[in-house]
Amino acid sequence: MTRRPATLLRSTVLLAATAIALTACGSNDAETETASAPAGGAFPATVATKFGEVTVDTAPERVAALGWGDAETALALGVQPVAASDWLAFGGDGVGPWAEGLYASSPELIGTIEPSYEMLAAQAPDLILDTKSSGELSRYEALSKIATTVSGPEGSDAYLTSLDDQVTAVAAALGVPDKGAEVLSQIDAEFAQAVADNPAFAGKTVTVAAYTSEGWGAYVAGDSRVDFMTELGFVNNPQVQSAASDNFFIPVSDENLNLLDADLLIVLPIYVAADEVTNNAVFQQIPAVRDGRFLVLDSDSDISAAFSTNSALSVPFALDELVPLVAERVN
Repeated sequence: MTRRPATLLRSTVLLAATAIALTACGSNDAETETASAPAGGAFPATVATKFGEVTVDTAPERVAALGWGDAETALALGVQPVAASDWLAFGGDGVGPWAEGLYASSPELIGTIEPSYEMLAAQAPDLILDTKSSGELSRYEALSKIATTVSGPEGSDAYLTSLDDQVTAVAAALGVPDKGAEVLSQIDAEFAQAVADNPAFAGKTVTVAAYTSEGWGAYVAGDSRVDFMTELGFVNNPQVQSAASDNFFIPVSDENLNLLDADLLIVLPIYVAADEVTNNAVFQQIPAVRDGRFLVLDSDSDISAAFSTNSALSVPFALDELVPLVAERVN
């Protein structure tokens, strides 16, 4: 199975939303221990990235996790970053509710698209995880001046590192490749169980759409939300998929909104109220909407956040919470 990450609609305010909490994070022994890789890890570790092979010589003691989902991936592998980025503006420790309580000490939150390199350097990291971000060479070079940096895998596009690749790379860098394999095996098993429990999903078409202040869009294969649904047995809307280009979504005009019609339509309002979708007269005329075969996931809901985060910790939560809602709407 291939899982893709939650990616970013650059034209929306989702990209600009950053909750930066200036929490003190010292360098005492207790904090260093919680941030380090488990003893006896596989070092030196070599990780293949889009900028060449990166070698981590010894177990990192102060990990910074900057990419989308990198902090939750590290937490899933038993490592607590001392610095992190809060891509969905959760606040607090910068992670979703499915990861609450996994930090002994809150990380320094330093920004997302444009992190504060000064704040990062002040945390004295010895390993930086940036496996799911814009993936620009300039960003990588700036981070590498601070500490050894693991970027996205070879051939990866901006924000399109698969969950499998992210977990594998982070686990290798942290010296726990076997633990990474266990995490992915468990996620595969949970998807398989969901498929077995819901045979009605097989072959049904799905559209995963977004609505922002700038209008409508629909995601294509390669976006994590679409790939989440296809792993459940759905087929991405062929009309949407046929319009795909090199991006992870296509824009959809109000005049062409019926393009979103499918056996199941899922809409993510991005920093707009859900009723701006449901009260839209054109939206109401889409056959899937008229027939009740749709879900509007409020942007403030934990389900929407888990669906979009697509981390090793959020995917099980999304399976538990989203799949029953989908099953109610698919015959």
